Amino acid sequence: MRQLLTVVVLTVFAFIGCDLPLPDSTPQSASGVRKANVQVQTNADGHTTEQDNVMRRYKVDNTPGAIKHLYVISAMTGDVLIYSTVKGKVTSSGKRLTPTSVNYVWNRENVANSGFPVEIGGRSAVTSEVLQDDGTYGNSLEYVFWFDVRGTYHQHYVQGGQILHVADQPIVVKTPIINMEVTQLTTAKGE
Repeated sequence: MRQLLTVVVLTVFAFIGCDLPLPDSTPQSASGVRKANVQVQTNADGHTTEQDNVMRRYKVDNTPGAIKHLYVISAMTGDVLIYSTVKGKVTSSGKRLTPTSVNYVWNRENVANSGFPVEIGGRSAVTSEVLQDDGTYGNSLEYVFWFDVRGTYHQHYVQGGQILHVADQPIVVKTPIINMEVTQLTTAKGE
């Protein structure tokens, strides 16, 4: 038995420095198409355009005193149903300052292996939820965002029969059906 163990140990050490080919682990579809890879050129800061857009969005969303413009557009007619200015940013109802689920910690030594530490009501807990880049937990509505050639930020949601569009500069639209910015009430003749 001792000789067999010696042979196994020597064999393992003999192969440690060898460059043995590993089996190909590249994902492949049933038709035989393999996953493609691409080298992406980054800017001088080492960021991709996508990373720059996300960083710019966080800066635009968190500029003190920023005003944005919200347009609710009918997906059927293209009419602007509602227009409103937005102080700061539009926030989804699913966003939270605390995680939705936690486990209370009985043994502080295992916190790092159990999840992310949080304090809820003065008690230590852990959560599997990750604090997002904007400092909140929870989900946002799905949307796309972009910066146009003038540098104007646009955020576009498509939900059911309406389209929500948020911009940091006003855009030209026909008169909205409901203008949240109109402060003067008008009444019908004779009232």
